[in-house]
Amino acid sequence: MYRILLADDEGIMLESLKMILESNFKNECELAFAKTGRAVIEQVKSFHPDIIFMDIQMPGINGLQAMKEIRKTNKNIIFIIITAYDQFSYAKEAVDLGALEYLTKPVNRKVIIDVTIKAMNQIEEERKRLSDGLKIREKLEIVVPIIESGFIYNILLQDDFFFYQGNYKELLNIVQDYGFIIVTEFGDSVENGMMTNAVGASVRASRFYKEYREIVKAFFDCIIGPVMGNRIVLFVPYETKSIPYEERVFFITKARNLVHTLEEKIDSKFRVGIGQVYSMEELKESYQEAIGALKRGEGSVVHIKDVSVEQEQEERYPEELEREYIQLAIRGELTGAISIVNEIFDWILEHYYEYREDIEIKVLELVIILEQRAVSRGGIKYGFRHRENYIRDIQNCLNYGELRDWLLNKTKEVCSNLVTIKEKESTSVVEKAKKYIDKNFYKDISLDDVSRQVDISPYYFSKLFKQKEGETFIEYLTNARISHAKELLLNPEYSIKEICVLSGYSDPNYFSRIFKKYEEVTPSEYREKVGIK
Repeated sequence: MYRILLADDEGIMLESLKMILESNFKNECELAFAKTGRAVIEQVKSFHPDIIFMDIQMPGINGLQAMKEIRKTNKNIIFIIITAYDQFSYAKEAVDLGALEYLTKPVNRKVIIDVTIKAMNQIEEERKRLSDGLKIREKLEIVVPIIESGFIYNILLQDDFFFYQGNYKELLNIVQDYGFIIVTEFGDSVENGMMTNAVGASVRASRFYKEYREIVKAFFDCIIGPVMGNRIVLFVPYETKSIPYEERVFFITKARNLVHTLEEKIDSKFRVGIGQVYSMEELKESYQEAIGALKRGEGSVVHIKDVSVEQEQEERYPEELEREYIQLAIRGELTGAISIVNEIFDWILEHYYEYREDIEIKVLELVIILEQRAVSRGGIKYGFRHRENYIRDIQNCLNYGELRDWLLNKTKEVCSNLVTIKEKESTSVVEKAKKYIDKNFYKDISLDDVSRQVDISPYYFSKLFKQKEGETFIEYLTNARISHAKELLLNPEYSIKEICVLSGYSDPNYFSRIFKKYEEVTPSEYREKVGIK
């Protein structure tokens, strides 16, 4: 059904348009009428037309003025101008206001029918676009929570998060390199710092999860995890690796308002724990801090900084530097890791020079933490007795210089092992991919096909292949095809069309263009060049 408003101060014109439309479109349209510009504006508010046939010269507000007023609030109505004035200035203004057609009187029946069909088709296209948009939104409402849940699970489990974070960042449009974790927990009431009826709350959560997501998204630009017991984990992206005091207070205030709104809308009590800002690879630390804040703090919202026990008369140990050291070393970035660990060691000597045993324990702790992280990444193999000499080696260091060297050497060993393993794995993946391409280049293979063969994501495979080979997957595939085509061109038994197909191309013209791009001559010219007729 289409709603059509006929606007003209001539009664005979209105009757003519009415007769044409009713006789040709019958039940497809609902008609309304107006004889002044003001009446048109009022009809738009009450009748909500899809199409308006508009005369320009009407009493009071003219047609163009009425169009201009309507366009302020409605961009979708289709205007068809019918006027006795064939003036360029009128036509131009009508076009500027988005009129579909500018018709001059008298207008014959066929023109009216044709322009109405054209307008109806345009309306149908817009309705289909809106319908498709709604379907996409419905699908996204299903898919996005699944992707967000996967992201949160990877943070908590550290399941190859380093390798897959690029995919998640792209899919979820995360542009920041840092962030912090918020843990919301819910139950019937809070007793002695614990939520009561956690199991019952977990069962209810499946019913309010959708509403919970909508409320949280209104307060934080964040990634929301699944229901895990009586908790839901949020990741809030952040630009830098530390957060100023004022912003920390701002986030805490927002969290308090969030809890208040959740408790208004959902029949549960809520508490929130907030961790500090970390890099993507270290987000599990923020999660653990958020959980710690809930356990140690009181009130509806607790930030870990508010419950951390600070050293009273000592300058605070540079934890951020230590995290950065571990992160760089795990990435195999030796230069950066060495620089940071030297900075940490200098700080220790500056503040605790006379406490040799404490320094030895800290050095041992740094190495063990680093090795544990390397083991979890597959960079080194765990051996129960492979640290048997560590304590003896540390104690045998004659001075702090030797102790520093021991720490640096262990750092180099881990970085070296990680880089070697990573290189081997990368080389193995790329070599396997190249063998598959070399064997199947004549087929219609894609990046997804090859990625599936080596069992890694297309995004990561594409990046890895370019790093290792210095060219993209498409460039490598094209070179393989062109090289094969050049060999076949030396054999006069094959036609160029046959060579095109045998080289993996279905369109001879496209094959010729690609060949010329790489060899600067067409396949025919190449044959002439090498003396093949």
